[in-house]
Amino acid sequence: MSERDELLRQINDKAVVRGKVTLSSGKEADYYVDLRRITLDGEAAPLVGSVLLDTVQDLEFDAVGGLTLGADPVAAAMLHAAHARGRKLDAFVVRKAGKAHGLQRRIEGPDVKGRRVLALEDTSTTGGSVLTAVEALREAGAEVVAVALIVDRGARGKLEEEGLEYRPVFDVSDLDV
Repeated sequence: MSERDELLRQINDKAVVRGKVTLSSGKEADYYVDLRRITLDGEAAPLVGSVLLDTVQDLEFDAVGGLTLGADPVAAAMLHAAHARGRKLDAFVVRKAGKAHGLQRRIEGPDVKGRRVLALEDTSTTGGSVLTAVEALREAGAEVVAVALIVDRGARGKLEEEGLEYRPVFDVSDLDV
């Protein structure tokens, strides 16, 4: 079984929760994809990093991250998978708002100014969270080369409409829902 196939099996086994839920977008759904059950799982997280690196292997970037909290473990998984492959890759965290103390940074980690970055999310229905991250990254002087995520729940059109290259590993049709 390929790493991609194994990741999909684990998503279906561990992360697909059936029942009425309200998504962060405010939309209602009959199921929820709780990808933190994957991105924070000791068996699945390494697959996330490796499969996402494979998904974006043709792109040139040197840092990954997105809006906290969904993107944080995804970025960490990619950073570690890259290191295991002999590649240096930095990660960053985009805060929802700038800090009012300390360095008052909105983006934590290595500086992104002048760098080619990949914006991440675990899953997206409307694209709102990742677009917030993209806006903050561009304001900080980063070049966003693409958006990558594990499962697309419908954000593709909005992100492509914004002129962003979009690289989901899976979409809803791949899931057992």
